[in-house]
Amino acid sequence: MPVQNIGLSTLALVTAIAVMPVAALAEEADTTGDIVVTANKREEHLQDVPLSVSAIPGAGLAKSRVTLTEDIAQLVPSLQMNTTVGHNTPIFSLRGVSMYDYSLNQSSPVATYYDEVYKGSFALFGVAMYDVERIEVLRGPQGTLYGKNTTGGAVNIISKTAKLGETSGNFSAGYGNYDRFDLNGAVNVPLGKKAGLRVAGTFSRAGGWLKNQTAGKPDLNSVREYAVRGSLLFEPTDGVSFVLRASHSNQNPTNYGIYAEPLAANRAGLTTWQIRSNLADVRREAKTSAVSLTATLDVADGLRLTSISSYDNGRLFLFEDTDGQDVRVFEVSYFARAKQLTQDVRLTSDFNGPVNFIAGAYLSREKVFNSNATYITPDTDQDGVPGITGADCAAGLPLSCVFTNRFDQKKESAAVYADASAKLDDRLTLRGGLRFTRDTGAQTNLISVATALNGDVVATPIPLTNLKYATSKLTGKVGADYHISDDVMAYGNFSRGYRSPSFNAQAFFDSAEAGSAGSETINATEIGLKTRFAGHRGTLNLAGFYYDYKNQQFISVDPATAAGHLINIPKSRIFGGEAELSYEASNLVTLRTGVALLDSKVQRGIISGIDIAGKELPTAPALSLTGGVDLNLMNNDQGKVIASFSGSYASSQFFEIMNVGRLRQNGYAVFNGHVDWSSADGRWNVSVWGRNLGNKFYSTAGIDLSGFGFDYKQWGTPRTYGVTVGTHF
Repeated sequence: MPVQNIGLSTLALVTAIAVMPVAALAEEADTTGDIVVTANKREEHLQDVPLSVSAIPGAGLAKSRVTLTEDIAQLVPSLQMNTTVGHNTPIFSLRGVSMYDYSLNQSSPVATYYDEVYKGSFALFGVAMYDVERIEVLRGPQGTLYGKNTTGGAVNIISKTAKLGETSGNFSAGYGNYDRFDLNGAVNVPLGKKAGLRVAGTFSRAGGWLKNQTAGKPDLNSVREYAVRGSLLFEPTDGVSFVLRASHSNQNPTNYGIYAEPLAANRAGLTTWQIRSNLADVRREAKTSAVSLTATLDVADGLRLTSISSYDNGRLFLFEDTDGQDVRVFEVSYFARAKQLTQDVRLTSDFNGPVNFIAGAYLSREKVFNSNATYITPDTDQDGVPGITGADCAAGLPLSCVFTNRFDQKKESAAVYADASAKLDDRLTLRGGLRFTRDTGAQTNLISVATALNGDVVATPIPLTNLKYATSKLTGKVGADYHISDDVMAYGNFSRGYRSPSFNAQAFFDSAEAGSAGSETINATEIGLKTRFAGHRGTLNLAGFYYDYKNQQFISVDPATAAGHLINIPKSRIFGGEAELSYEASNLVTLRTGVALLDSKVQRGIISGIDIAGKELPTAPALSLTGGVDLNLMNNDQGKVIASFSGSYASSQFFEIMNVGRLRQNGYAVFNGHVDWSSADGRWNVSVWGRNLGNKFYSTAGIDLSGFGFDYKQWGTPRTYGVTVGTHF
């Protein structure tokens, strides 16, 4: 929606958020811009990085109760999310770049990294938002240092690591509405003079906030999870370091609920946060285990060798009541089991001279087993004989049938890369980098069968099929930055990002559905300005960008047969701008605000036989805002009290490429806040918090299923609040 079409009432709300000032992360924020980030695979001050980067400190995340990964979207301009595969498994959209095939075998073009380890499969995501040092959000293609599947950018989640010679820890317990109970803790202990161990964990339980009115069935969207992570630091001698990390997580809540519209009969008598669902007692299951080893060796003055080796294992199962009803019209079960091995080796220079570089090589292997089942009126009688058997499926095909497909997927990737900078003088630096990637993929043992609900096999729409692809891509970046003064830096760059090919997991009804979509690319031009002002009490960062988006991957469904094909949209374009402001107005008040403007449009493409040229890209609001204010209310012998309030706004957006009007999410704002007391010695703390204080009802996913008589929608979390008590030692 063009910005000029926003109504007056919406503009008033936007203005209120903007001047209210991003995330209320007071005690960890650094308005001088001296926050250290590793966005360029080396430690740098945030204001010296010639990229669009947002850094979110971990302490503020914990106090503002950012426990779901998708909550990050409320903190960063241009970052949106889609929850089609469920909460805590978000599909990020960054500057309008996202994925539109929601199968569990796919990888998003906005990559997620945990401690520099890429998590490609949804089955590997796990419980991440605990004991976090910081989160870095990199906007724009990251094709040099991060490689494939970063056409939109990257989200880096960086956990706290063990420290040497330190015995410390923290513990907190919290209680909130929906009977939410949380336990979080971490302890760091020295193991002699050269080693340290840190162990952290989290445990959460909460009742579902989507109240199920079907007798005997539980509420949906509950919380039931735990996770533990350990890190072992070993520094045998100066210049040599090893960090071994291991983690395990388990989630087993009631599944997310589907809010079916328009279904007058189904919604009759229900209030906003109520639903009728017959599948609510089938729990979502997500288990992950991961281990990684980061080794660093100073091979010479100003020259460091880094090796990161990782292994991930995970599984994800969910049975979706897609029709949002207590009768069986349309349901889908998803299952994925994934294993991933990665190895990254790089050489990083830190010379006193004008030229520095990073050069490295990367290998990865991912194996996924995927199985989906689509239930289409599975318990409807078709032959007039009592009992649902193969005869009913044969008579009603595809009605009264269950279509199940399964396949194995193997992807291997190898890359070499180099990134360099050259300071021509004290003000001007030239930068450039290249990455060559070779990707291969195989989808084997793909088969689809149609059965009755009792398991009787009726047909094999897709017999055993094997597919392969192989592709090579050159990506990279070239740019320059110029220090206009000590406090003002201008930069500009051209970059190319690449997303690898993908196999179609939605092949159910016809052999022609079996196939893959080719790789997609973005050519991006960006200019920006990073500034400090008011004696380093404030920062203002600006960026403008233009994307040439080619061959974006989409699912195209044949309206006559319901067959789904994974295809490429030839061409789209995206342009926009962002601004982030942080200002410490006084010792008592800190203000932050962020704004993003976006314009996206398909230039060439056909989906489901319809020309979609001129359509907006999904999850790409024209305007998004974040704002926050931190108030230091007390700081004396009785302790410290800080009140923090934040808000975010997104203008209207679509969740699908056809831009169906009834599926549009109108502009909305969400407000959060917390008030924190800590003792004068910093040992004890109490936090009273609330999220979505206005109890805003807004959608986070939408799919046109009007062929079944309804639209599929998911909704954001309603108002939550509680109190958390903690101690540090």
